[in-house]
Amino acid sequence: MPEINKVFLIVLDSLGIGEMPDAAMYGDVGSNTLRSITHSRFFDAPVLTRLGLFNIDGVAFADRAVPKPLGSYARLAEKSAGKDTTTGHWEIAGVVSEKPFPTYPNGFPDSIIKEFEQKTGRKAICNKPYSGTQVLLDYGREQIETGSLIVYTSADSVFQIAAHEAYIGLDELYRCCEIARGMLVGENAVGRVIARPYIGEYPNFERTRNRHDYSLVPPPTMLNKLEDAGLESIGVGKIFDIFAGSGVTEQVKTTSNRDGMEKTIDCVKKEFRGLCFVNLVDFDMLYGHRNDIDGYAKAVSEFDAQLAELLPLLSDNDMLIITADHGCDPGTPSTDHSREYVPMLVYGKKVRQGVDLGTRGSFADIAAAVLEVFGIEKLQNSFLSDIIQE
Repeated sequence: MPEINKVFLIVLDSLGIGEMPDAAMYGDVGSNTLRSITHSRFFDAPVLTRLGLFNIDGVAFADRAVPKPLGSYARLAEKSAGKDTTTGHWEIAGVVSEKPFPTYPNGFPDSIIKEFEQKTGRKAICNKPYSGTQVLLDYGREQIETGSLIVYTSADSVFQIAAHEAYIGLDELYRCCEIARGMLVGENAVGRVIARPYIGEYPNFERTRNRHDYSLVPPPTMLNKLEDAGLESIGVGKIFDIFAGSGVTEQVKTTSNRDGMEKTIDCVKKEFRGLCFVNLVDFDMLYGHRNDIDGYAKAVSEFDAQLAELLPLLSDNDMLIITADHGCDPGTPSTDHSREYVPMLVYGKKVRQGVDLGTRGSFADIAAAVLEVFGIEKLQNSFLSDIIQE
């Protein structure tokens, strides 16, 4: 098999392509993130289109299929129980979660809140599922005036803590998040504890880019296997946080999707052997959760323009994989993640063009292919031999 030295794996956070068969179990019947944003006049993605995005199984809602896609393509089903960032990324990296992370639709039990207050020395207010922007309007002034912490959750397995940067401080917020992460184990082992700092004065509060996620340490993933084999595993954006640093050999922090792509392009230009794993979170954080169809469409269009810059820089021994981790349909009343299929586009000088890999049973097929690329494992669910030109 031809040698590939670098794999670039880009996750377009929340770009689902249609409800899965079990969507009703998650309250997500009718969700289709891609379909919603294609209705926007701001949607313009010629590069993704040429790669084969609209040739994928089930993407029949848009008359945009091309006769000769530049890449190979597939629709991926999530095998894990869940629809959150952690579950999706872990599965992409080869770990299928058969048991969902715990969620708290009625808020966290009093025992958890009391322990949190005792250990942090601060009162917790709210303790409900909430929109991240609305919770600041409803509780921000009280948080500032009392020195309390806003604790809230969502449909996902998250324990979120919001505090004003000027009145509480980032160090103190992060300290309290670390305490929460240490507490939330066993049956209460949420997927993520999230620091949600904000600034401003009522009613003009604004969340900042100093968010920090505290994830559980995953079981061994492809990142650990790459590291054990002496290969690079570069995490761009939220990857380090999602995997609690496990198996990530280099952390590259980002401030936006644009910054993430600029830093990915920098990685394309550098010499290394291994994986560059990228998360672009703005699609989800800024647009999906806020039901901003036009904003989401503009973000995809901006990504597409940067993708046009990236593709010519790929060497003969590089491979690019573009996928997603779940949906977050901005066109439905819900502001939560949605249980959707995700796209997979694979491109490279040694990747066959126009190979339709159909609908595949797990995001973990990506990990299987990456591990086979580097000769670490040859798993049955790898699609590598179907797309690599001998």
